[in-house]
Amino acid sequence: MTAPTPPRPWPALTRRRILLGTAVLGALAGCGSLRDSFAVGAPRTSTETFEVSHSDAEWRRLLTPQQYGVLRTASTEKPFSSPLDDEHRPGTFGCAGCALDLFSSTTKFDSGTGWPSFWKALDNAVLERQDSTLWMTRTEVLCRRCGGHLGHVFNDGPQPTGLRYCMNGVALSFRST
Repeated sequence: MTAPTPPRPWPALTRRRILLGTAVLGALAGCGSLRDSFAVGAPRTSTETFEVSHSDAEWRRLLTPQQYGVLRTASTEKPFSSPLDDEHRPGTFGCAGCALDLFSSTTKFDSGTGWPSFWKALDNAVLERQDSTLWMTRTEVLCRRCGGHLGHVFNDGPQPTGLRYCMNGVALSFRST
């Protein structure tokens, strides 16, 4: 028979362990605010005015819950969930919130990301602004007419622009020509 193992004493409190514990608690507290920033139902507040505007209650009536979540609260749809990712007919992709034409099908390409992607927006169709959420800096893409969140643009797309407008399909509509 072997002797029972004595209980392990608690590790000594060191400055390093205290700092590490504080950092972990801070990160966990930040997750709560991160979760809240994705919560559907919390409209984005903005001082900008747009050509097409509605009250929050009106937007909720006009849009599906998923469209509202993306267009009005800047959430993101699941990758590979939009039928528009596989849309290859000639036509125009517009804003699901206000029907403004945004992208031509001639600029659509398969980025492999699971979201409809384009290398160029139509003239005077979108606004771009810096987005520093999720601990990184990106360029958010908004509908110029209603301010709806569409997605983000990145500098890793094909020529001739080198851009990849990575759009949420639920934020778009499609009209074939």
